[in-house]
Amino acid sequence: MPRRSLRAALLLVLPCALLLALVVLRWSPLMTLDEDLARTTHRWAVENRGPTQVFRVLTDWVWDPLTMRLLCAGVALWLVWRRGAWWTALWLLVTCAVAAVVQQAVKAGVARPRPVWPDPADRARFAAFPSGHAMTATVVCGLLLWLIRAHGVRGPRWYGAVAVALVSVLGVGLTRVWLGVHWFSDVLGGWLFGALVVAGAVLAHGRGSKVRP
Repeated sequence: MPRRSLRAALLLVLPCALLLALVVLRWSPLMTLDEDLARTTHRWAVENRGPTQVFRVLTDWVWDPLTMRLLCAGVALWLVWRRGAWWTALWLLVTCAVAAVVQQAVKAGVARPRPVWPDPADRARFAAFPSGHAMTATVVCGLLLWLIRAHGVRGPRWYGAVAVALVSVLGVGLTRVWLGVHWFSDVLGGWLFGALVVAGAVLAHGRGSKVRP
């Protein structure tokens, strides 16, 4: 598992760095793709108020970063209460905190403006890249899937957990682009940086388990 996590982390560094460079340099093909997708999805959002309202509820309450972090906190409390797994609970909370710091640091460094519309379907603050919703969902779902697998969950329950995680991670990305508060590359960046944090955290957990008393 440590070797697999290390390979995953190393493989994710390159696409993260490449996408970051393309966004900072405002690579024309990527900017054009972002703008074309944004105009199309914004038109759909304005014309289809029913789905737009559903997406606002999902992104503001179900897949909101605060909701995801509270879910992690609840799992950490369960790990301590039912399993006595203090190290894993602390690891879970620290990883979520590190992910938030990385996210805000990259946002501040890139300082990418969000899409601007005369008739916005939703509003958001702070810089655009990477998407905090997409990154947080990727980190939380990735960590929880790893914990579920590590605790021996297999069969239908495992496949159900994977399905819920995929719907959450992909779904939150869709809502952010549909609502016009992120470019597609912001969401892609959130997914990639989130996956990188998960890979690094799993690697750290394995090493920490070996050295802790």
